[in-house]
Amino acid sequence: MGAGAGSGRGQLFLRSLLFLLLAGPPAPRPAGGQLRYAVPEELEHGAFVANLGEDLGLDVSTLSARRFRIVSRAGARQHLEVNLENGILFVNERIDREEVCEARGTCLLHLQLLIESPLELYRVEVEVLDINDHAPTFPWQEYVLEVAESAVLGARFPLESAQDPDVGTNSVHTYRLSPNGFFSLEVQTRSDASKFAELVLECALDREQQGVHRVLLTALDGGVPERSGTAHILVTVLDANDNVPAFDQPSYGVSLPEDAPAGTLVIQLNATDLDEGPNGEIEYSFSGHAPPRVRELFQVEPRSGQVLLKGPLDYERASLHELYVQAKDRGPSAVAVHCRVLVHLLDVNDNAPEVTLTSVSTPVLEDAPPGTIIAVISVLDRDSGDNGRVSCEVSPDVPFELRSSFRNYYTLVTTQALDREVVPEYNISITARDMGSPALLTRSTLTVPVSDVHDNAPRFLQPSYSVYVMENNAPGASICSVSALDPDCQQNAYLSYSIADGHIHGMPVGTYVSINSDSGHMYALRSLDYEQIRSFQIQVQAQDAGFPPLSANVTVHIFVLDQNDNAPVIVSPMPRNGSVATELVPRSAGPGYLVGTVSAVDADAGLNSRLSYQLLQATDFTLFSVAPDTGELRTLRSFLEQDATRQQLVVQVRDGGQPALSATVSLLLSVVETMPQTLSDFSEFSLPPEASSSSPLTLYLLVSLGSISFTFLLAILILTAIRCHGERRSRQGDGCPPPRCHCCPWSRQSPDGLKTSNLTVQPPAGTTAATCLDVPGSGPPGYCYKVCLGPESAQCDFMFLKPCSPPRNNEKDPGKQSRPGQHLHVSKQIKQPNMDWLPPRKQQPALKRYQTQHCRNRGSG
Repeated sequence: MGAGAGSGRGQLFLRSLLFLLLAGPPAPRPAGGQLRYAVPEELEHGAFVANLGEDLGLDVSTLSARRFRIVSRAGARQHLEVNLENGILFVNERIDREEVCEARGTCLLHLQLLIESPLELYRVEVEVLDINDHAPTFPWQEYVLEVAESAVLGARFPLESAQDPDVGTNSVHTYRLSPNGFFSLEVQTRSDASKFAELVLECALDREQQGVHRVLLTALDGGVPERSGTAHILVTVLDANDNVPAFDQPSYGVSLPEDAPAGTLVIQLNATDLDEGPNGEIEYSFSGHAPPRVRELFQVEPRSGQVLLKGPLDYERASLHELYVQAKDRGPSAVAVHCRVLVHLLDVNDNAPEVTLTSVSTPVLEDAPPGTIIAVISVLDRDSGDNGRVSCEVSPDVPFELRSSFRNYYTLVTTQALDREVVPEYNISITARDMGSPALLTRSTLTVPVSDVHDNAPRFLQPSYSVYVMENNAPGASICSVSALDPDCQQNAYLSYSIADGHIHGMPVGTYVSINSDSGHMYALRSLDYEQIRSFQIQVQAQDAGFPPLSANVTVHIFVLDQNDNAPVIVSPMPRNGSVATELVPRSAGPGYLVGTVSAVDADAGLNSRLSYQLLQATDFTLFSVAPDTGELRTLRSFLEQDATRQQLVVQVRDGGQPALSATVSLLLSVVETMPQTLSDFSEFSLPPEASSSSPLTLYLLVSLGSISFTFLLAILILTAIRCHGERRSRQGDGCPPPRCHCCPWSRQSPDGLKTSNLTVQPPAGTTAATCLDVPGSGPPGYCYKVCLGPESAQCDFMFLKPCSPPRNNEKDPGKQSRPGQHLHVSKQIKQPNMDWLPPRKQQPALKRYQTQHCRNRGSG
């Protein structure tokens, strides 16, 4: 061993420290736009290398938050590290230059520094400087050199070379030989500047005088301090074998592709020996100091001198192999001669590029501006030349591109605005291709999810909704469902539905309909009535849960469909309590004489309001008839002497609904010899309520009229005169007074009487005659109706007013119909007549003169 081989680690550290003190602090050296530092090997953990924070101009207080770090390949040793508190680059673990860079001249550590927010990439090179930490060593501690005694003066004997892993001046510099009287030492230099020694014979040998000579060979390096290694050489003097083998040339060079298979002939060596017999037979072998790596890769055939490939070659590991082969004859006192074989490897494109995702910032916001850095990608091809030059690209159908920042480093950036609702995720195929022939490529897929931004408002599936609801619906029943979509996701796409504030006929819209905020189902909160409200519209709003929330509105049109829930209402003639509408008919009237017209209205619509008239009861069916469409009452024949002077008729009005509803009116016709000058269509004649009943009741009516006498009739006339004085003016040809006509509440109310009414006739300007007709019944009626008749009544229009008393709930029974004997059977609430079906022209004057008012009689009659 060398003299310095036994030095401890402490001495090594002191030498490294001395080297730093002499060289001064490592200053950054720019190289190609990057920082470069130099640091000696074998420094202890924590040794200062450089202040990166200061050299890169970074704020050291933000290094930790911005994740400042060294990016290295997976599995690579981390020799250097950065202190995030002060930005100092320090030694993380001991660096052995000979282990890291093997025998290369310049040893560089390439560091990639990454910092985020924003993403920046720096490249730093750290040169590992060699220190003299290895002493020269020989393969063996003792060599045996056989020299024939016949060797001539000046004969040279190559000696085994010492090996020193250090480089430069720290490698083997010279050799020394211990003093002796026979041999001298001559140091030779190879083409690679390495040194080897040859032993030169200075004095003739005589085996008989001294058969063995011992000398000490010392190898010294050029480091500071100097290191050395020694080997003992035992020179044995042999009897004469006059000739030694000789190679054709001392050095050979050969080129070999790195993908050559095992067994490939590297070179055929040839050495000659002028001796004969065993002294001329040559054997080839590696010299003693051939490194183990060479012995693993190559082999020498002893007899033929062929150098064959034994193991796989790798240009990227070592591009040059130096082989030392010796040739020795088989005679006694054989002397070995040496030659050098330099095997140059030819690079083959046998390494595909390696793609490494150094840093990935995912997911990316869909509103990220073009140029946003998504990832930092490094590519590496261990081949050399064109085989190691790599181009990198992404598929053209994605809004991303690669930008080259440093050699073999790329940044993946966006090229245009993203839209998560169109493409929620991108699978980016990154292709790295070298320039070799044939080219090798590597594909790597990077998945980039796009995170949602609240940029879409809800959108309804329809621009508007039309809903048809049958009237008399059950409160709480579902009437429709609205639906909206929001292309956003998660919270930004969660929708809630609500109804905008508003009023329907003066009532808040929330009292009519409600909506489920989650599903969009709408419900009716009340039973709808076609006669009160036929259609209305509401605004439904869909609002998402994003911040700030976005919303959309849609109009929902709700149309109420009609049901046949209103019976016809007789408007002319209008009977009143205890009285029957009467008409005077001249006895001289012939067939077809128009006695009067029965007019009715129906609040329903369509077929439900189409009315037909028929004569239900009559004293004599052969005398009168009713037109089914117009309600005109005409005579069928002339009056005879035996015909009764009072004719009792019951006319039924039926609508076209299913099932049909109807109403009846009782008429009393008086046959007179002469007609008065002025008379309305139907006068009134007081009869007991039973007078309009069926045939048995007619008899009872006649008996009752005779028993009640003229006093009862007079009382009714007086009451009528007091309450309805306008009626008397109408009979005299005068119009109604400017104040509105008042109705007269009677003492009792019929259970089937009219409870409410919305039907009112608005008289034209001027005077209008008024006639008050009461509906008879078994009980005291609660309402009365007044028909104002005047000369201008044909120009009047209908108007509908609300009842004076609070309205009651409708008690509808479509199946009920008027029975014979009842004066009038209609629904308990009179609703607005439907004008979809117009009455015949002959009924219009009577209808236009119709005006109603009702007052609830809560006191005594």
